[in-house]
Amino acid sequence: MQGLHDSHDSLRTPTEQIVCDHMVEEFKLEDGDYIELSKLLKITGLCNSGGMAKGIILQGEVMVDNQVELRRGRKIRKGQKVQWGHKTILVV
Repeated sequence: MQGLHDSHDSLRTPTEQIVCDHMVEEFKLEDGDYIELSKLLKITGLCNSGGMAKGIILQGEVMVDNQVELRRGRKIRKGQKVQWGHKTILVV
């Protein structure tokens, strides 16, 4: 498995990149105008379950557009950025 410090960007999908040890991934919103925050965390693989997503959101560990978000049902739309730890999801 490739570590975060590896510079093998050619092995990554086109929508992923490493920026200063920070994983950035694009998520293409295809069904509807928005996706709920907890569902986005699960679909992108940042969380293994809805319970995990709920927990990290309620603990204030997730940011939406650089602000802490405590609502797991927050509607995330195109152009928004979701961050947790060293990972960022850009919704396109």
